[in-house]
Amino acid sequence: MVLAIAVSPAHAQDRLNTVASFSIIGDFVRHVGGDRVSVTTLVGPDGDAHVYTPTPADAKKIADAKLVVINGLGFEGWLSRLVKSSGKKPTIVTATSGIAPRKLGSEADPHAWQSVANAKIYVTNIRDALAAADPAGAEAYRANAESYLAKLDALDTEVRAAVAKIPQDRRKVISTHDAFGYLASAYGIEFVAPLGVSTESEASARDIARIITQIRSQKIPAVFLENISDSRLIRRISAETGAKVGGTLYSDSLTGEKGDAPTYIDMVRHNIKALTGALAN
Repeated sequence: MVLAIAVSPAHAQDRLNTVASFSIIGDFVRHVGGDRVSVTTLVGPDGDAHVYTPTPADAKKIADAKLVVINGLGFEGWLSRLVKSSGKKPTIVTATSGIAPRKLGSEADPHAWQSVANAKIYVTNIRDALAAADPAGAEAYRANAESYLAKLDALDTEVRAAVAKIPQDRRKVISTHDAFGYLASAYGIEFVAPLGVSTESEASARDIARIITQIRSQKIPAVFLENISDSRLIRRISAETGAKVGGTLYSDSLTGEKGDAPTYIDMVRHNIKALTGALAN
């Protein structure tokens, strides 16, 4: 027992102090870091990073961190102000490095994690950053990442098998904001959203009318709520078109431990189950 305590890297003061910008990144870091890393998440469960306002306590978290792991692609517009207010210059790790961003007009779509293939790139970037910051743990990070990447490969296969059961002409849904473009490209489900890539935008009457017309003309079978968005817009569209509310999708945030999506893998499984349940029949 004494020996186990002596060699364990799990003492809090020995852990690599890492800040993740939001819950999905935090989950990736925890899987790769294991007990060598202490992870603090700024935008927690069911939080919306698009409209997040950092607090003085967050500046303290940044000041105390060795690494700050972010999504990038314009997702954390508040980050530079937060780092400046912390008075420190931690190493910033952009987890989407190497991912070709999907473009919406002049904007990059930041929701790259919605493709499981992209999630694997997040994980390898995090693995390499942790190993660079803590060379003594490099082998542990490699082993943790390898195990998690195998689970992501299995998840990708699972998603493709589930989508294959949906008739081609029913692979169309409405979601609140444009968060599922990478999922759509990877797995062949068409998403239509009244809001843009950010929940900060507001849908115009013309946008809503266009979507209602599209649902009727294309016979889109289901509309979905999101855990981070106001449900009234989607419920109104559902009421006016007869498209059923297929449930809640998790787009930009995980849930707490007792929710439907406490981890990234749980989130993807929940979303695909909700989509196939509403579209397959």
